[in-house]
Amino acid sequence: MSEPVVIDARGHRCPVPSLRLRKAMEGACAAAQWTLLATDPMARIDVPFLMQEMGGRVIGIDESDGVLQITVESGDARTG
Repeated sequence: MSEPVVIDARGHRCPVPSLRLRKAMEGACAAAQWTLLATDPMARIDVPFLMQEMGGRVIGIDESDGVLQITVESGDARTG
């Protein structure tokens, strides 16, 4: 499996991190992965809701020095 695509949304406030992730995931193949970098703490709440809506899943959430690293996986090819 290849490394997740990194989406850098550091410094942006809600809803920008989730919108950037959604855009990156449009038309994705099943089981594709992304890592969202975000400094807005709302991303910890917003991204799991987005994954539920899009049929994907959160693989992990890590935080270091105020930066969230949220890794997600698409559930199917109909994420758009």
